Amino acid sequence: MKNDPFLNAQKQIDNVAKYLNLDQKTLARIKQPDQVLKADLKVKMDPASAGQAVYKTFKAFRSQHNNSRGPYKGGIRYHANVSESEVKALSTWMTWKCATVGIPFGGAKGGIIVDPKTLSQGELERLSRAYMRAFYKHFGAFKDVPAPDVNTGGAEMSWMLDEYEKLVGHQEPGMITGKPLELGGSQGRTEATGLGGLYVLEQLRQTWKGRILPKNTTIAVQGVGNVGYWFIEFAKKAGYQVVAWSNSKGGEYKGEKITNEQLLELPVDVLVPAALENQITKDNAAKIKAKYIIEMANGPVTPEADEILHKRGTVSLPDVLCNAGGVTVSYFEWCQNNAGYYWTKTEVFAKLKAIMDRAFKDVWQIYTSKRVNPRLAAYILAVDRVVKAMKLRGR
Repeated sequence: MKNDPFLNAQKQIDNVAKYLNLDQKTLARIKQPDQVLKADLKVKMDPASAGQAVYKTFKAFRSQHNNSRGPYKGGIRYHANVSESEVKALSTWMTWKCATVGIPFGGAKGGIIVDPKTLSQGELERLSRAYMRAFYKHFGAFKDVPAPDVNTGGAEMSWMLDEYEKLVGHQEPGMITGKPLELGGSQGRTEATGLGGLYVLEQLRQTWKGRILPKNTTIAVQGVGNVGYWFIEFAKKAGYQVVAWSNSKGGEYKGEKITNEQLLELPVDVLVPAALENQITKDNAAKIKAKYIIEMANGPVTPEADEILHKRGTVSLPDVLCNAGGVTVSYFEWCQNNAGYYWTKTEVFAKLKAIMDRAFKDVWQIYTSKRVNPRLAAYILAVDRVVKAMKLRGR
């Protein structure tokens, strides 16, 4: 597989190992998930005509990477390109993401190989419930806490919560996050990932002592899904100029139509890849003109591209920092569910800012003191935290 995401995730761990003097046993342990669950989901489809029921089978996965710092945590995506390698990589990155921002979770990720646009509402519900039936024994508020991801949202989380509670026989809203407010969701969760990225950009601006300024800083955003949309909204309110954007069909730059590939190479101050992984590779890294990259997608920059960008002086702030706002507010939702006490949006945003600001400063301190690229700085911080927890547990 070209640019295999799990091999990329493992290379990143190898890169950090020498800075932490990890022994081979520990290194081998953190390079593999604790467990990868697989299932074939048999789902009843809507009848095309009055006749025999038709069933389709969908392949489903759940990768649980490491739980030494807390329950596994990570989204469930519905996408035709879901693979075992992808969920293993994403679960690994979730471990580092939670550790980078200092929240008490480990990493997990799940997915179903499906194009959800081809399914009706009823079929999506039956698919979501089938996923929970397949894996429910491995989920729980203090085991593994799933959440929305690509092509999933509050509706899927609601169906999964309901199915889980039927199966276990009690209410447990903290077993899943990204829920609607009516079922225990948190204020601010929808905007959280985009807002967290804006907080990182603001910290970067302040760190550079005004060398980039909101009134004249230009930004290009690749991928205007939920994350990209809210990043753009908050960036505009903060005074930044969003001059280019794109979605899966293409984009615009100053009124002109452009491709996703062209957007990456625009002469802007800040590039925000907010789509899918492996967008900046060794093939196009040298063509990137942006001075700064805020990685809002998971794994948008390959390890080879990281090195090229760093040598060229491009500051690429990693996904495990930049897009951690979503999992941070998911953590807030989990806290509120378990306490039975809920916060206002203002409280949520203030708590989010405090965590993102502190995480940026922790990463930046390592970046400047060890003179490594920003991703390596975040990994040194995160892997060290995870390994210390493992050793305290005798693992």
